[in-house]
Amino acid sequence: MRRRPLLGLAAQALAAPAIAQERTPTRYPDRPVRFIVPFPPGGGTDVWARMVAEAMQAELGQPILIENRAGAGGMVGTEAAAKAAPDGYTLLYNITTHVQAPVTFRRFPYDPVGDFFPLGRLGTTAITFCVGPTVPAAVTTLAEFVAWGRNRDLAFGNYGQGSTGHAYALLLAQEAGLRVTQVAYRGEAPMLQDLLSGSFHGGFHGMPASGEMIRARRIRPLATGGPDRVPSLAAEVPTLLELGYSRRFDFTGFTGLFAPARVPPPILDRLATAFRTVATSPEMVRRLRAIDTAPGYEDPATFRQSVIRTLRQWEELAASLDLYATG
Repeated sequence: MRRRPLLGLAAQALAAPAIAQERTPTRYPDRPVRFIVPFPPGGGTDVWARMVAEAMQAELGQPILIENRAGAGGMVGTEAAAKAAPDGYTLLYNITTHVQAPVTFRRFPYDPVGDFFPLGRLGTTAITFCVGPTVPAAVTTLAEFVAWGRNRDLAFGNYGQGSTGHAYALLLAQEAGLRVTQVAYRGEAPMLQDLLSGSFHGGFHGMPASGEMIRARRIRPLATGGPDRVPSLAAEVPTLLELGYSRRFDFTGFTGLFAPARVPPPILDRLATAFRTVATSPEMVRRLRAIDTAPGYEDPATFRQSVIRTLRQWEELAASLDLYATG
């Protein structure tokens, strides 16, 4: 895998807007803005992007259009955003796969740090291991699932090769001693459809996409990854850490908005201010909590450091789990 040095790129990216040669329009925006979402409609990333777009339209005074461009663990849409004209009219709404997918596929068609200016972090959400109709209804806890699944050939779905859901599924199989085939999807919505149809046994899901199915008990939540329980499931679904699984499940990702790195500084300032206003508003905080997303706004400088730290963590985890795409 070849890519440019990370720390050098981080420094370049911080300086890039200041040396951009593009002329800043006298009024921005004067036409609709586009959010590229690198996953299909209906998944958690799409839900958060639409929430942010709806609120930011009022701040910017222009419509914000959503363009879903899925593929390669989110890299197709992310690469398109990186190569878009740096005029502020094409932005990227992404999740932790922003840094995970290039590591997993061992190719960097974009630099997740140097090619983007992080406008702000919205928050994060825990993902929960859920099972579908191929698992007997009598199985209601993770211990029961592990006991049932031992000596069976199991299949776990994930919403993207090299995603947090993929890593957690590998870790669970490894630590529980299960024999599992991993099945990658181009997003959470198609993964959910196949879980409901019985195409595989279980996988890790976020509440923004799967909450309705969990509440209707069409899928059964057994355990949650990350340091905290999901608020709406807290009374019945423990974390994997509480169940005695390793600290490797103690991982927190991000969801947030990015711009191409060479967008002129006045436009970046306008966008970052609008995002901050939206992300910290009482209404957004209320809506996020309603879908079990933990609000956690970070400004551009802080968010950039989070991206760099997550990239380093994922490089280490990918190496330890051999979390690399083979196709």
